[in-house]
Amino acid sequence: MVKLYYAPGACSLASHIALAASESKYELVKVDLKTHKLEDGTDYYTINPKGSVPAIKLDDGLVLTEGPAILQYVADHNKNGLLAPTTDLARYKTVEVLSYVSDLHKAWAPLWGGDKSAEAALKKKYEFAEKHLEGKQYTTGSDFTIADAYLFTVTNWANFLKIDLSSFKNLQDFQERVSKLSSVQRALKEEGLAQ
Repeated sequence: MVKLYYAPGACSLASHIALAASESKYELVKVDLKTHKLEDGTDYYTINPKGSVPAIKLDDGLVLTEGPAILQYVADHNKNGLLAPTTDLARYKTVEVLSYVSDLHKAWAPLWGGDKSAEAALKKKYEFAEKHLEGKQYTTGSDFTIADAYLFTVTNWANFLKIDLSSFKNLQDFQERVSKLSSVQRALKEEGLAQ
């Protein structure tokens, strides 16, 4: 069974959602990102020298870090064959969206540090997502993928930081649709972010 090292609501939520959607067995290990300690007192730097979440410890003890890499690993090793297309072009489009969301992820960093001047640049980046989601249920069409888990996760930060993204109707519809998925509900509950 894999172990997912996470912090509630952090970018690790995307990996958590993917694991829940994959129907794989997993163990959650909560990381305090302020102290870099696990609940049992273990120094998290001994598991991930970068100190960031997510990290996933595989059955053989290997630790994989960085959200996009973990998401692709989960997609490639899930039991139900979902989460990432298997045809070349569709797979590359999923990776393309993952890369875009990685840029969005970085655009949130100054806002977590209290720099409200970064909000305009963030919203500019979301203009692409708004256009990209037009007429689609999910980022790559009608099927939920790892890219959707990642976009949902970073966009959900607007709730924590009180960033108004209501002008992005397609994005809001996407968030609402994804929030109702059983895998998302499960991950949110397991992280203490929903009842």
